[in-house]
Amino acid sequence: MKTMNQSDRRVLELLSQNFGTASAAATEIINLEAILNLPKGTEHFVADIHGEHEAFSHILKNASGNIRRKVRELFAISMREEEIRQLCSLIYYPGRKLDHVKTTEPNLRDFYSVTLHRLVKVLQEVSSKYTRSKVRKALPKEFAYIIEELLHEAPSGEDKQMYYTRIVETIITTGQADSFIKAICRVIQTLSIDQLHILGDIYDRGPGAHLILDLLQNYRDYDIQWGNHDALWMGAAAGCEACIANAIRICLRYSNMETLEDGYGINLVPLATFAMEVYGDDPCEVFSPKLSPGSDPLTLKSRRLTAKMHKAITVIQFKLEADLIRRHPEWNMDDRRLLHHIDFNNGTVEVDGESYKLLDKHFPTIDPTDPYALTVEERELVNKLVHSFNVSDKLKQHMHVFLSHGGIYNICNSNLLFHASVPLNADGTLKEVAVMDEILSGKPLLKRVEALMRSAFDPDTPAEQRAYARDYYFYIWCGPDSPLFDKAKMATFERYLLKDKKPQHEEKGYYYKLREEEKVCDMILDSFGVGGQHRHIINGHVPVKAGKGENPIKANGKMMVIDGGFSKAYHNTTGIAGYTLVYHSRGFELVQHEPFTSAEEAVKNGSDILDTTQIVELNHQRVRVRDTDKGAELLSQIRELKELLRAYRHGDLKERK
Repeated sequence: MKTMNQSDRRVLELLSQNFGTASAAATEIINLEAILNLPKGTEHFVADIHGEHEAFSHILKNASGNIRRKVRELFAISMREEEIRQLCSLIYYPGRKLDHVKTTEPNLRDFYSVTLHRLVKVLQEVSSKYTRSKVRKALPKEFAYIIEELLHEAPSGEDKQMYYTRIVETIITTGQADSFIKAICRVIQTLSIDQLHILGDIYDRGPGAHLILDLLQNYRDYDIQWGNHDALWMGAAAGCEACIANAIRICLRYSNMETLEDGYGINLVPLATFAMEVYGDDPCEVFSPKLSPGSDPLTLKSRRLTAKMHKAITVIQFKLEADLIRRHPEWNMDDRRLLHHIDFNNGTVEVDGESYKLLDKHFPTIDPTDPYALTVEERELVNKLVHSFNVSDKLKQHMHVFLSHGGIYNICNSNLLFHASVPLNADGTLKEVAVMDEILSGKPLLKRVEALMRSAFDPDTPAEQRAYARDYYFYIWCGPDSPLFDKAKMATFERYLLKDKKPQHEEKGYYYKLREEEKVCDMILDSFGVGGQHRHIINGHVPVKAGKGENPIKANGKMMVIDGGFSKAYHNTTGIAGYTLVYHSRGFELVQHEPFTSAEEAVKNGSDILDTTQIVELNHQRVRVRDTDKGAELLSQIRELKELLRAYRHGDLKERK
């Protein structure tokens, strides 16, 4: 007979607090064994959202088209296509759609009755793979009992039909139809996506990064793999001056001040005042903002002011970056210090040993004898901007989202998730990279980088290390061996000020050149300890040019690159408007999205994001919960419960009353 040691006994005593009798332990074992045989929940993977909150929100609401597919399967015979579109629109935007219906529907009572019956059928379909307990947790408290009755009482037989019909009628006659419809639509949305994976770059370019993070604060199961644009904003929130300048510059470049001003309350008035004083007569044409397709045009006055602010913060950024690079020679980024290579008399600059003409030669705040020194006014401005970032409560809340739900990489159900790369050598081996006083590669490198990034927000971290971690966010943003960037350089100076394309080229690391090879992907997966018959690397960062025939599925299916260009600024580059990778019990599907019009259009006309689904991988048998990471947890719990049951039955532990 097995002897219980003190450690095992303590574990079972803790477990007995929740399952105090043999009967309770046995019941839970039965429950968990049943869950193991359910189909796995649906996982959704998205990357590089870049502030496009409307499109992202819509994809969550329609579950990447999955809700529309289920509605079609249920009602293909009994409903016209237009009715299906309108029902889907109601599920996505119930409040706004109901307001619209009330202005156009002549028989509202009939609409409520028919719609409630249809919504219950849809909910029955999307909840079929979950336990009653999980469905119950997703239900709003005020309607939980009624929804459960409608879900599990099929209207068959005269008595049941009357019971079912009477519930629906009473919902309508008591004036609860609107609230009930909104509640049931939210549950359909909730249960259509079991787990959400965001593979980096929530921030920049689009106008609503703060709205995306507001949405995530109230979302259920999700994780974030940090991207370099996220790291930029994390560095800004930690107080890195160069990161703050970069974040503001990008917002001005795309004429996107919503995240800064409306989202985080960053005061840009000092920057505007400074820019007008310094560049009052300068047209700043090189710094004229880029407008995304479909965005509202700027007035001439707004465009000119934005351009001046854009130029002012860009020059400050070059100076702040140069100071960081000078203080950290170990980063090997001295080629990014270019101001001292400018010939101000001839209006040229030397890059990589070649001379190029500058597109803009007016730099009144740069002293040719000391080009990296901030003027007194620039230093005052930087101090004000740093203060504005430091006191933003909303920004602190959103950084908590990144720290509590995020990391550099994640391993989930035999899938290795990260934003950009694992640095490699030319021969495909893992590249060794210096991080402070350590030389690391592969998984240990990514873990060390993540720990360093977290330490910038940890008040218990020694001040010197915390200061280094704050600086290091700049390297993570654009450093040559950064696993979130992995290019030879970020050619910001060259893209702004030089016409020639040669110095603008950003040479990608070997990871991007070798990721097509299956053996390289297998080596990376092995190094991270990712097992399983069907294992993959899933990442984003570099847009897939689908419009030019580039395939997001690489290395014989071992790698999936899902940056399809959510940002409107990338639509011309990729030819599409983003990907969603969907992993359900039957396999992987890649959903390719077309540009989203607007939520208002979806409400009025029932329009949806048009998408094309590509089957990536189909399993011979449905994947069950037993086959997932969650299944491994449940099997471990079952083993512990069986030990508890044995302890009760052999008298090693007494049952609790």
